[in-house]
Amino acid sequence: MAYPESVDVTDLSPLAWRLLRVAAGYEQRGVERAIEGILQAHISMLESGNRMLSRSRRQALFDLYAAELEDSQIRAIAEEF
Repeated sequence: MAYPESVDVTDLSPLAWRLLRVAAGYEQRGVERAIEGILQAHISMLESGNRMLSRSRRQALFDLYAAELEDSQIRAIAEEF
């Protein structure tokens, strides 16, 4: 997956985070179960723009979502939103 590795997780908008999650088929609680130390509230705040997670946590989220998506889907969401 060459393109997702080139996505800078610090450049993704709150809407892009939400769209990536939904496109990957995750609900906020599902993410909470999939990644230790990330709570549903963290996801909600990231997607609303009220809080930024650490770069390592954002990268973990991105990797989780990217594993379920095609490069073209990631590209479209990252570039358009």
